[in-house]
Amino acid sequence: MATEIKVPEMGESVTEGTIARWFKAVGEAIKADEPLVEIETDKVTVEVPAPSSGVLTEIRADEGADVEVGSVIGAIDESATASAASGPSTTKSAPAKEPPAPSAASPAVVAASGDTIDITIPELGESVTEGTVGRWLKQVGESFEADEALVEIETDKVTAELPAPSAGTLVEIISGEGVDVEVGAVVGRISAGASAQAQVSASPTPAPTAEPAAAPQETGGAANTYLPLAPAVRKLVDENGLNPADITATGRDGRITKGDVLQHFEGDGKAKAPAVAPSAPATSARGFVSTAELPDREEDPRGEERVRMTKLRQTVATRLKEAQNTAAMLTTFNEIDMQAIMDLRTRYKGEFEKKHGTKLGFMSIFVKAAINALKEIPAVNAEIYGDQIIYKNYYDIGIAVGGSQGLVVPVMRDADQKSFPEIESGISELGQRARDGKLTMSDLTGGTFTITNGGIFGSMLSTPILNPPQSGILGMHNIVKRPMVVDDEIVIRPIMYVALSYDHRIVDGREAVTFLVRIKQAIEDPERLLIGV
Repeated sequence: MATEIKVPEMGESVTEGTIARWFKAVGEAIKADEPLVEIETDKVTVEVPAPSSGVLTEIRADEGADVEVGSVIGAIDESATASAASGPSTTKSAPAKEPPAPSAASPAVVAASGDTIDITIPELGESVTEGTVGRWLKQVGESFEADEALVEIETDKVTAELPAPSAGTLVEIISGEGVDVEVGAVVGRISAGASAQAQVSASPTPAPTAEPAAAPQETGGAANTYLPLAPAVRKLVDENGLNPADITATGRDGRITKGDVLQHFEGDGKAKAPAVAPSAPATSARGFVSTAELPDREEDPRGEERVRMTKLRQTVATRLKEAQNTAAMLTTFNEIDMQAIMDLRTRYKGEFEKKHGTKLGFMSIFVKAAINALKEIPAVNAEIYGDQIIYKNYYDIGIAVGGSQGLVVPVMRDADQKSFPEIESGISELGQRARDGKLTMSDLTGGTFTITNGGIFGSMLSTPILNPPQSGILGMHNIVKRPMVVDDEIVIRPIMYVALSYDHRIVDGREAVTFLVRIKQAIEDPERLLIGV
């Protein structure tokens, strides 16, 4: 029985994609739900799983082909057995581009050759096509157990640890720390079940995978025209009006990387003024300039240390600069008397922790107060999409925290439906995972409104920058005892300054001020949250 493999729905407004990689070749056995093919769109990268077990008997769309949602791109024979993998293909042989590529379907994807196993870059999330080798946790010759972390891979969103697929010894490191690598690339090799001494004889065996990429370079990049470009590379090429055929490729299988495009600017690209001219705004919009685009800088003899920006730090810079370039940002301030909420916390923190197993902090009350204000002022929970405003009837609150790799904003979904203990537990868990570098893509995507608390570092006042495409961000600060006039008397009160940065294109000043006033009222009189006023 033949089962068709179809292009699935890949999101709103997405009608087509490009075949990026087949994980299986014609004749190979497949298990149900095992990743078969990777499809790229301008927004996401999707793995299509096998609809059933069997043998792949047909590939109708080769790598690089554009395919529409719902179209048939291959077929599986459910009645065939694994032995068919050794026989001839039944309908169409897989394109002879290379030996079966290592699959990127699992955390440490492997392609075994005898006792030697490749360590490849797995899928790291939607729209993520490359990463940077952060640090190797094991060195050549070291032994390890199955599932023990081998290497860290940094992306613009998360840092992922690649676990060992089996117990063994690391025999080769192909990509050193700081090297950019694409999804599916081989970064090292292990010898399964081998002892530490096995590395002496095992390490020379594997041939370097980067060598075959030299062939396409000799053609002046002409062979690149039929290879699909990664979304980030495609964007850079299109923004600068470049012809991919003019760019020398050094990536896997002769593909063009972002580094190749930047190197092109330093070489032939500089002579082509019309093509390079548009790059200026694109470069400034990133929030930083690539070192490859700058002249050489002499090191000061008194001592300097150069550290490569992580992918996460680069993305933070880009997004913050994007917010300044696109949104009409304005910040309004207010002050909150924290006495009532501090008294409430003092009265109930012991019982709260005993019953719910988590501490009662200020953040859950601020989250509830923010949601209460967002319901009254929906523009702060909205976003601009083209010439439309999208008002959201759900409340996914981002909580900015300092992680091991820098600032991250994990998102608490449907926060309006959570209780105070659930919010406190959720914030504690997200914060711990951020510090441990264990956040996933789903933890960091989305979000309708953000809260950031610089007060934990001692900040008195700040003007937070928006987290695009959101239209508002609330900044909390430290609590300081200040003289206040209450009932015509000067008293000492614990005061917090709060700030709301907002997109003035859709949020008016009256709405922004009202929003902060509602926050102030809820914190100074927490009982208002119980009765929804």
